[in-house]
This record gives sequence, structure tokens and C-alpha cells, in this order.
Amino acid sequence: MIQQIDYFAIAAPLTLALVAALVLLLDAFLPARRGVKSALGFVTLGGVLVALGFVVAQAAQAGSGTLSTFCVPAHLADGGSPGESCSFVVDRLTLIFAGLALVAAVVVVLMSMTELAEGDIPVGEWHFLLLCMLTGAVTLPASRDLIMLVVALELVSLPVFALTALKRYDGRSSEAAVKLFLVSVVSTAVMLFGVSLLYGIAGTVFLPRLAAVFSGELPAPGWPEASTSILEADHGLPGLVTVGIVLLVAGFAFKIAAVPFHAWAADVYQGAPIPVAALLSVISKAAGFAGLILVLVLALPGQSATWIPIIAIISALTMTVGNLLAMRQRSAVRLLAWSSVAQSGYILAPLAVAFRPGANAASTAVGATVAYLVIYAAMNLGAFAVVMLVSRTASRNELDDYRGLVFRSPAAGLALAFCLICLAGLPPGLAGLFAKIVVFREIVDGGAGWLAVVMAVNTVIGLYYYVVWTARLFTPERAVAPAARRPFPALWVAIGIAVAVAVLFSVAPQPVLDMTFLSATY
Repeated sequence: MIQQIDYFAIAAPLTLALVAALVLLLDAFLPARRGVKSALGFVTLGGVLVALGFVVAQAAQAGSGTLSTFCVPAHLADGGSPGESCSFVVDRLTLIFAGLALVAAVVVVLMSMTELAEGDIPVGEWHFLLLCMLTGAVTLPASRDLIMLVVALELVSLPVFALTALKRYDGRSSEAAVKLFLVSVVSTAVMLFGVSLLYGIAGTVFLPRLAAVFSGELPAPGWPEASTSILEADHGLPGLVTVGIVLLVAGFAFKIAAVPFHAWAADVYQGAPIPVAALLSVISKAAGFAGLILVLVLALPGQSATWIPIIAIISALTMTVGNLLAMRQRSAVRLLAWSSVAQSGYILAPLAVAFRPGANAASTAVGATVAYLVIYAAMNLGAFAVVMLVSRTASRNELDDYRGLVFRSPAAGLALAFCLICLAGLPPGLAGLFAKIVVFREIVDGGAGWLAVVMAVNTVIGLYYYVVWTARLFTPERAVAPAARRPFPALWVAIGIAVAVAVLFSVAPQPVLDMTFLSATY
């Protein structure tokens, strides 16, 4: 059998992979001068923009249907059921996650240019690893079988270990890389165990086929009693399916730093270079949520009674623990790390009511999750970009270092204040308020009143540390802080992009809400 490959469907990840190879070659053959090597940042930025252009072109054709490739006939996929199974599918959900990853990557690449200007990090390796990670982040939401899903998720995870440790002779970076490596290895092992159980029971790796088998619509190859449903067979299968689902959810919970798999977040964020921390908080987190949505909503809708209570409990614990730990922090990066954990709880919450009674329940729940994730990305990237700017002059980067920032650098101080107010959900940062209202309305409509109460309480808790940090920005400083060593034009462009998007979401949130809710097609 010769497969027909749709190169337009895979244009975005293919572009990123080719540019990664180009960057590695240029790094090997260009003269080892700092000015020459810095041009690799613009090559990387150009590759990201070209990939984003392909995503926009695919979105323009979204009305004509989905794009798919790497397909196999049904008789080879699962024993003869009608239709073919495809491993790579570009639909609206795929386009939203790919667009989010690439727009966030523009900001991260600009932040990286400032980080690399110090000369402590090899430029070529940094950009190569960053592009490899982005290739996985764009591929993952298009994955429609378990094998491609795991491979894409590892392509997101593996380069981040090296990116974290590339700051040579820095003990904190090395420690953070080791912690991240160990956590990721454990999470991958747990996830693979769950994947093997589900594949062993259902006899297929394709997500839609898994849904059909576990709902009893299709027989599972090799099970003689499967003519009705394999879950009715007297082989202890319901228990094995439950174990597989729990292991799969646990593996993704590691990736998104959800409780009780969250302990690594603060140490890794603080030890890693700040662009890597921003990448972990947005791009890596978005990839993790994309995989979780695909597995739960597309592959396991028939088992929602098993995983919905798990997701609800994890969501409540994650937002509570994240907020409580953030209140105790004095380091800016650690505060943002625990804030990111809390935000994961808010993002998870709509999935806990994904299959309530009613038309399009799964679609609206996924839409609420994606909408919150998109809005959160802009606010968080803006905060990390300003934190990186302050870290150029304040080595400890504690909250007290931000005292009077509005008076020392009005643009940076106001930008950070706006992002923090957005994260808190207070006017004029209405983007965060709109995101929280969308999630809150979804879980109330879904009948999860207790989860809505937990979210309301945590929103109030979150106000404390965001407002306290914002107040420091407007408090006159006790001593004159040292001036910046030199201007950082790329970093200022990153701050401008992130804040501009956050302002846009605050002024006109409806387009992003419409776009994300239409992206859910389940």
C-alpha cells in the first residue's frame, strides 16, 4: 500500500522541522562571531512566521472541510469497519492550538534574542531545540492516534530539558533540567502504561475507533463476546479500562502541572532561563491540554462517567493549591509558576461538565477551555516578558525589586500592571474577567455547583497576590535602582505584542470567543 501524503496539511510542522535543520547547518558553517550568530534568531523567527502563514491559509480553507493525511484503510486499521482512519487531521481545534503555539512562539523567540545576547548560551543549539519543540507543539493537536500523540508529546518535552540546561555553569539551571527530566520520564512511563492497556483492550490506536469500541458501536478485534460491547464481557475489562484512563489522565496531569503532580513547577520555572519558563507556562501547557482534550473528548466519550469526577477533583485541587502557594512567594518567577498551576485548574474546570445532558455540551465545554487558554496565554506572556526585563538589573528578581517600577520605567510598569490586573480579572483588564465568566457560566450550566463555588473562592484568593504585586509597582522606591545596562529592542517588541493582544482581548473579546467555540466540533 502506498500512502498519499497531503503536504499542505503538514506544511506548518514540516516548515518548522526544515528551518530547524537549516539553523543547525548555519550554526555549523557561519563564522563564530556574535553578530553573525545572532542572525539565527531572525531565521528562527522567519520560520515561525512562515509556519503561522500556513496555519492561516489552512484556516481560510476550513469551510471546505478538514484536511487529513497518513490514512489507512479500515480493514488494516481495525478489522474491517467502514471508512478509513487517519493519523493526522487538521480541523478547527487543530488550527486554534497551532495558531496559539506559533503566536506565543513569536514572543518567546524575541525574548530568546535578549537572553542569548549575554553569550552564555550557544545560539544555534538553542534555536534548533526551540524549533523542534514547536514542531511537536503544532503536530500534537493534529494527532489522531495514540502513537502519534505520544511521539508528538515527547517531541514537545525532550527539547525543553536541554533548553533548561543550556545555560552552562549555572547550578540552578542544571538542577531544574534534572527535575524536569525525571518528572517527564515518570509521566511518560505512566502514560504509556495507560496507552498499552487501552490498545490491548480495544485493538486499535486511532482515537475515533477507540470511542466506537468503548461505546459498543464497533466490535473489538479478538474478543468473541464483543458483538455487543467488550465492556460487557466477563474478563474484568471495565476495571482495566478504568485503570488505563486513570493512568492516561495522570500522565497528562504531570505535563500540565496539575495537582498532585505539580511539585516540580516552581523549582523548574525559577531555575530555567525565563524564555523557557514562559514556554513551559504557555506552549508546553497548551500542548498538554490539547492532548488531554483529544484523548478524553474524542477517544473516551463513552467512559465520561469514569473520568469526569477525576477531572473535577483535580481541577478543584489544582486551583486551590496553586493559589495558596502563590500567596507565600517572594520571587516573581515562583509566583508566576504557582499562578500558572492555579490557572491550569481554571482551564480544566469546563472539561468536568463536558458530557452533561444537552445538545453540543462537549463542544461548548471544550470551547470554554480553549478560550480561557488563549486569553491566559497573552496575559502570562506579557508578565513573563516584563519580569525578564527587570531580571536584567535585579539578579534576585524578587517582588520588592518591582517597587516603584512605574516611576523608573513607566512603559514596563504599566505593561506589567495591566497583565497582572488581567490575570486577576479586574477592570480595566477585562480579558481575564471575560475568560473567568465563560468558564464559570459553563460549569454552572453543567450542574457542577460545588466546583463553581470553589472557583469563586479561588478567584478571590488570586486577587490578593496579584493586587499586592501591582501595588508594589506604584509604591515609591526607597532607593534608586540601577539603570538597565543597555536597551533590549527585541524584548520590548515581545512586551508590546503580548500586551497589545491582551488589550485587544479586553476591548473586543467576542471574536476570540466565537473562534474558540467554533473550534470544538465534537
